[in-house]
Amino acid sequence: MKKDKEKVIDEVWTEDHVRSFLQVRAHDGSDTDFHMLLKAYQSMRASDFELFVNVFLEDGRNINATGREGRSVLQIVNEHRHGAEYASILLGAGASA
Repeated sequence: MKKDKEKVIDEVWTEDHVRSFLQVRAHDGSDTDFHMLLKAYQSMRASDFELFVNVFLEDGRNINATGREGRSVLQIVNEHRHGAEYASILLGAGASA
């Protein structure tokens, strides 16, 4: 049986693709800003995430929004072994630890 879709590595993200994450909505009742920021972190390389954070803030979004467990994206990123660059981006954008 042939695979339907091959894994994409180092996909080139256009600005429109990055901006499309502003349309991401939570389906579990969690804060929309938290959800879209978390999904962007989980999906993007650091350079694309930095662009997203800029458009996120330009759109008036809350960089310190918390999820249902009361944690911010920065707190989650700080727990990840490879999260330092993302944490730096969030801190530079005004996220509080």
